[in-house]
Amino acid sequence: MTLQYQTRLKGTLAVTDTYFTEQKLQKEKGLYKFLWVRKGYIIVEIDHQEMTLYQDDVISLTHLQHLELKACEGEHLTLLFNSNFYCIYGNDREVSCSGFLFNGSSHLVRFTLNESEHKELTNIVGALKSEFSIADSLQEEMLRIQLKRFIIQCTRIARNRLDITPKKEYSFEVVRKFYNLVDEHFRTKKQVQDYADILYKSPKTLSNIFSICNLPSPLRIIHERVEVEAKRLLLYSNKSVKEITDILGFEDQATFSRFFKKMTGLSAIQFRHEQANIS
Repeated sequence: MTLQYQTRLKGTLAVTDTYFTEQKLQKEKGLYKFLWVRKGYIIVEIDHQEMTLYQDDVISLTHLQHLELKACEGEHLTLLFNSNFYCIYGNDREVSCSGFLFNGSSHLVRFTLNESEHKELTNIVGALKSEFSIADSLQEEMLRIQLKRFIIQCTRIARNRLDITPKKEYSFEVVRKFYNLVDEHFRTKKQVQDYADILYKSPKTLSNIFSICNLPSPLRIIHERVEVEAKRLLLYSNKSVKEITDILGFEDQATFSRFFKKMTGLSAIQFRHEQANIS
């Protein structure tokens, strides 16, 4: 069953247990997604990487990430929304998920619900579903409130899994800002110093902060963001390597080719051909 609400300003909110057969929703651009396995397991492919999700696993995806179902032996629920319905950047102070639950990198946020967390999210989804049937002047805002509750609860759970204590709060906020800045500027800024300047930190301070949070180095995160965008363009567009070089801000094709081979062990052409053969 699929429940969907659309605003006059093209805002979309949807809850469905049949997302992978909903062609219209799959084709709609700009949707952020929560995927929650309710029973059994499902096998999905995200940006051409296969992943098995088990009961009570939850993942969050941006509109940049390509999601396909490979196998399903159970039940799953998908919660979808776009920025016109709820802007995670403009309302970051409310939900603190930008650059954490949702970023364009290859690092997905994935967590497994315990019994109390399962009950809490189930209650929120129940309240959300009930609001779809109440067609009055308050419906849109009530739907938005339930969506915010769901996002906040997922943010809390994910932060708990990463052991974000009050002592780590400052470091965590710096990390979120860094991820957001990388998403915004990775095509033109590829050095840690570039981001350190924006954040008024030294590169060494940034490295220490990421170490405290048990995350890869800032430079690695920048490189992986460029890498994943290159892969998306190679896999899901018809753009030539020369065009991709320009889009990603490399000075010439040789520089991009060296970077891509260093990151993946393959040339861009080899990668595209190999993945096409696998498909």
